[in-house]
Amino acid sequence: MDIADFIKAVSTFAWLLTIGLVVLAIARASRGKPIKQASTIVVVVGIFSLLLTIVGFGLVFLQADERGVVVSPYVSQGYRPEPLGPGLHWIIPGETVTRYTISKQTYTMSISQNEGDVYGDDSITARTSDGQEIFVDSSVIFSVDPGRIIDVHIAWQDRYIDELVRPQVRGIIRDAVSQYGVEEVVSTKRAELTDSITTALETKLEENGLILVDFVLRNITFSEEYSNSAEQKQIAEQLALQAELIVEQKRQEAEQARQEAQGLADAVVIAAEGAAEARVIEAEAEAEALRLIAAALENNPSLLQYQYITKLAPDVKVILMPTGAQFILPPELIAP
Repeated sequence: MDIADFIKAVSTFAWLLTIGLVVLAIARASRGKPIKQASTIVVVVGIFSLLLTIVGFGLVFLQADERGVVVSPYVSQGYRPEPLGPGLHWIIPGETVTRYTISKQTYTMSISQNEGDVYGDDSITARTSDGQEIFVDSSVIFSVDPGRIIDVHIAWQDRYIDELVRPQVRGIIRDAVSQYGVEEVVSTKRAELTDSITTALETKLEENGLILVDFVLRNITFSEEYSNSAEQKQIAEQLALQAELIVEQKRQEAEQARQEAQGLADAVVIAAEGAAEARVIEAEAEAEALRLIAAALENNPSLLQYQYITKLAPDVKVILMPTGAQFILPPELIAP
């Protein structure tokens, strides 16, 4: 309770006291027991009540977030040219004060029946440039310009929300949406759409004494037909993506099999090359051995016969030969 309300409450109590004293004085006088100086007391209390009433009606207290327009029959234009600021003010009896808040106000239009300022579906129906119908939820945060309270009062008084903010927001959103395709509205151009609406709304509110604090594009809902078609499109895209993944998987499996086959083929080639190289080395070794043997036989022809005898059997000590047969080995190789 501010001081103006307090004084009004005191004046009301004073009038009740005055009436009570009058009733009491009459009652006592009717019984022959009048109150001494009753009339004087009643007059004093009455004057005090009247003064409090005059003061109470003349005092106006405005909160820090309030401004007041004084409607006065004592000036030619019908109102004081300057608004009242916060604090305690005195107005002449007969004048009235219309209060305006300059704090931030939020006006919401939503498809959900309990979220918006209007009960029920209050979303904005708009059509995109490609003819699709969408439903836009939005919130507008604004305030009254303290320096233009008089202009707002003259043009709109307390109707600026219902007759200015609401219709302007709905109209500007419809105009902005019509410049974009439905895919742009929900994806690539949503931020641009929001900026476009904000700029246009800021200009329009400023022209009428309001300050736009922020515009919030809360949600975009599609018609049932478009939602169904979008869902089918998304399913088709997912199936196509899945098919691409399967093809890629098969390609990778085929590539892996090819690489494995190539690895096996390379292994066979390497093994064959190794075997061939080993055979060449073996052949070269045999040839070298034969060359050495040939060289040894050339220098010692009897060596071949000696090798033959030693290979017959390791335990042979005596060889019987027919009469007149030649010795296998020359006599010089036979042990004495």
